[in-house]
Amino acid sequence: MAFITPEQNFSSLVYEAMAVTSPNGTKPSILSSLVATRTGALILLISFLLGIPGNGFVVWSILTQTKRRSVTTTLILNLACADGMLMLLTPFFVIYLFQRSWEFGEIMCKVLYYFCCANMYASIFLITLMSLHRMVAVVCPQHLATFSTHKTLLRALVVIWLLALVLAIPVLVFRKIEPDYKNNITVCDCFHNEIKYAVMQYSTETILGFLLPYSLILVSYSRVLLRIRRTRFQRRLRSEKLILIIIFTFALFWLPYHMVNMLQVSEGLITTQKNEILKIRMKMRPFVAAVAFVSSCINPILYMFFGKAYMRRAGLAFMARLFEATGRDSASRNYRNQQSEVGENDGLRDKESESTASINNSVKAAQVQNGKQ
Repeated sequence: MAFITPEQNFSSLVYEAMAVTSPNGTKPSILSSLVATRTGALILLISFLLGIPGNGFVVWSILTQTKRRSVTTTLILNLACADGMLMLLTPFFVIYLFQRSWEFGEIMCKVLYYFCCANMYASIFLITLMSLHRMVAVVCPQHLATFSTHKTLLRALVVIWLLALVLAIPVLVFRKIEPDYKNNITVCDCFHNEIKYAVMQYSTETILGFLLPYSLILVSYSRVLLRIRRTRFQRRLRSEKLILIIIFTFALFWLPYHMVNMLQVSEGLITTQKNEILKIRMKMRPFVAAVAFVSSCINPILYMFFGKAYMRRAGLAFMARLFEATGRDSASRNYRNQQSEVGENDGLRDKESESTASINNSVKAAQVQNGKQ
């Protein structure tokens, strides 16, 4: 029986200890499945062709055509910048999956995937902030002005981007290239010396990059919908629909990626069925990672769908008009909520005044009657 030293690479440990091989007899890797890699490359190519002009048009619309930027518009601008930067990196991954070999060296392997991971965190944090802002606008409109100042928004954005860059650091540590001499290819993947590091990295990605933000989003929009149902202003606003669709599509495209993350975590924690889990996640990883990239090209298509009502009268500025309308929806709803509260308070004051006047009249009448007696 062969003993494995702690210094051995964890991926090699798993492969050798389990003797898991692909049909051609080689050790499995994320490049083992021809179908998954070629499908992933095709998805990435389509995402690139749609995402570069789409996100570029969103950035151009906001920077040059928008007259006044609301909080939501500023967050959409940051989201489009993040998505656009990710799309610029896509050709490297298309080549990687199509050739089934990494040809760009270890530094590029680390840096490119680091920015991908940072983009994931930044995107979900921006969407979460967008949801929290809507909740404040609807549920606590009296505090909206405090959270909508330029300084507060700038600080929030700086925190989001710094937090995203910090949380993505494990990719710089664990991502590296390893040669597959039998197939004459090079694999760029995360390799861990100990199981606990793999569990830590992928559970952190899923908890902080998906589960926790979406819990906040669900709480925010639950309160928003409850508030809207309790008021007389129950019509569904375009801004609410737009943001809900952005949230839904992001979850839809990133959920498979995080499911594979959980498979990798469970592989490190359980003692049985490791063979099956390893083979499934190795086959699925290139495909689900490519599907996650679709979330960065889909938003401009959503904006186009929601902004089609402005196309005829606004021309190329239709998207800017959509974002301006989104800001007006928030401002008008804030005003209506405040007016509603003012109206309720005025009504209570009127009732109190009427009650006081009635008591005074009764007292005066009693005094007059006593005087006559």
